Amino acid sequence: MTNTADSTIDAIVAKQREFFKSGATLDPKWRKARLQDFLKAIEKWEKPLADALWEDLHKSYKEAYITEIGLVKGEISKAAREVCRWSRKQSRPTSIGCMPARSYVVSEPLGCSLIISPWNYPVQLLLNPLVGAIAAGCTAVLKPSPYVPKVSQTIEEMVKDTFQEDYIAVVQGNREVNKKLLSCRWDLIFFTGSPSLGREVMAAASRNLTPVVLELGGKSPCIVDKSADIRLAARRCAWGKTLNSGQTCIAPDYILIHKDVKDAFVKAFAQQVELLHGKDPKQDEHYVRMVSDRAFERVAGYLREGTVLYGGQTDAAQRYIAPTLLGDLAPDSKVMTEEIFGPVFPLIEMDDEGEPFAEKVREFIISREKPLAFYYFGKESEGWKLIERTSSGGGCINDTIMHIANPHLPFGGVGNSGMGAYHGRLSFEVFSHSRAIVASSTHFDLPFKYMPYRLFGLTKKLL
Repeated sequence: MTNTADSTIDAIVAKQREFFKSGATLDPKWRKARLQDFLKAIEKWEKPLADALWEDLHKSYKEAYITEIGLVKGEISKAAREVCRWSRKQSRPTSIGCMPARSYVVSEPLGCSLIISPWNYPVQLLLNPLVGAIAAGCTAVLKPSPYVPKVSQTIEEMVKDTFQEDYIAVVQGNREVNKKLLSCRWDLIFFTGSPSLGREVMAAASRNLTPVVLELGGKSPCIVDKSADIRLAARRCAWGKTLNSGQTCIAPDYILIHKDVKDAFVKAFAQQVELLHGKDPKQDEHYVRMVSDRAFERVAGYLREGTVLYGGQTDAAQRYIAPTLLGDLAPDSKVMTEEIFGPVFPLIEMDDEGEPFAEKVREFIISREKPLAFYYFGKESEGWKLIERTSSGGGCINDTIMHIANPHLPFGGVGNSGMGAYHGRLSFEVFSHSRAIVASSTHFDLPFKYMPYRLFGLTKKLL
């Protein structure tokens, strides 16, 4: 894919700044109309987008719709329904010290935004933030991943067919293009990707004091306690780990399992993978491939670090790695210290000897960077106890992945797994500035705030 020229990027940024300054995006009804245009575009381009996802990632139409296209349509529909209400000024109580006056919070668009997305969910993770930008009244430059060229090209064609370039535009290319984009001045940068690249984005943004939203990743733990429903835990873990072939930022990364249920879990996991993907997942249309040869080699290399308890088959020509459980691992091995982003599932046994299982699990988790997700299988009350004593972007008790599917919940990371959250109204808010306004009365004027503060004693009591 050809890199967008620096001169073209400069021209797009300049045009978008002029368009934003014109005030065209300020009317909520105008934003609603653009969201409706966006929804029509997704419907028109649904098949090309699905075909592109198949070509780049071997993602079936059903999975493409459920995990990408359908989620974007849902976000657009909700924003179109609510944008006028979200945009109204909101009344707030007025303290005695500010009387006589009325107080409000007014949402205003931040301005020109940059949205950079990864390759693993290339439709959802680029276009869902765009919903927030449009709803808030921002302009946006979209930078898709070069690792999914067909999807990136299709999105560019769809955007050109739907929006004018001085409002929404797509630029293409590799990290050199990213560097160029990050050298420009923005009013918000919304980045989804790895923590290492997130640091680069934040460093670049700091030069212009640009606010950032960083949706990163990390090693999300999956705890299987001895009180867990093993069949259900195995099914939901197998689904969460094989969805998009493990190339999901909130995929369960590794398992901390009670020794008493380890053998039963391994057996149940094998059964549930077969129910989900058949005896040979390579033949299943819903089993996604590694995005590149480099990704295949990296993830396949983890298989040499432990004992394969289940799976382990690979096919370099197809970039295929079978769902795999891996045991006998050192805590400092690569597979236990690097984000896997593939269908290899490390499994660490723990017991109650010396100190309770839950305490060992907690100590293991908090000794590492804060993860994007946290998953617990067992008694719900025990899950809440662990949640209270650990930290993560989000998570589930007795499930995986599903917290991202609820548009009423914030989605985002904490610490090394990111900052800022979006989805639903939060997408509108993250591209907006909440502006405090006090409207004072002109009918009478209380003297206590004026020098030389003759009513200081009364003022002190009021404050």
